[in-house]
Amino acid sequence: MKKTLLLAICVAGFATAFAQTADTTVKFTVTTHDFGELLQSNGPQTYAFEFTNAGTEPVLIQDVRPSCGCTTPGWTKEPVEPGQTGVVQATYNAASVGPFNKSLTVTTSGTPGTVILYIKGKVIGGEAAQAE
Repeated sequence: MKKTLLLAICVAGFATAFAQTADTTVKFTVTTHDFGELLQSNGPQTYAFEFTNAGTEPVLIQDVRPSCGCTTPGWTKEPVEPGQTGVVQATYNAASVGPFNKSLTVTTSGTPGTVILYIKGKVIGGEAAQAE
């Protein structure tokens, strides 16, 4: 009985130690992108948020959900190995004139499990020049 209990404690200890060493840290370079002024006539605009797997185990972007139908996401579909980079793309359709502030909720297999990315800017109509 004592040997079984001792074995169970050792196995639990090793499992806990292994779980603590598996690092899947996801680090985004930036979490907000300001498009500035966009000409409506130029149509949809895309920004790629870059992230790095700063951990020791592969990470996967499991899902990306935009806050509205005016934003289309895209992302690296394969696992990102330690030290490698991946992207989450946000394409804003720029169909409505005026300011916008939208979000994308990114679900990862890493830490943190959820990251919120933001895009913002102002769509202007006509042929006005873009702001510098």
